[in-house]
Amino acid sequence: MQLIDPSIVQTRLDRLRDQELYIHLEMTSGAYAAHYDSSKHPAATFITNASVKYSQGSISGEGPYRVGLKTAQGWVYSEGLTHYEESEQERLILAGHDSQGKLVVALQLGREPF
Repeated sequence: MQLIDPSIVQTRLDRLRDQELYIHLEMTSGAYAAHYDSSKHPAATFITNASVKYSQGSISGEGPYRVGLKTAQGWVYSEGLTHYEESEQERLILAGHDSQGKLVVALQLGREPF
């Protein structure tokens, strides 16, 4: 994975706009965070292979970045993104890693299920 280049990610968001897509979105502070350190509050969110179609997609921030997708029913929003998968041309794969390199957030969009 490469550090996010906002202009590349914006171009990919624009290419996927107004299409029926599959989305994978997850966020975690670590499923076992409280097990190792009771002061940590474990939290997680996970959705995969749900359908989404957005009329507007944008990336913002100075890094870590935010991506917002405007759908007919509302918004999908992800924050803390740091990397993208450069080799993927048909899908947009974004991730946010903490200072130790652990995955904290992921947002993926594609025409095929994940």
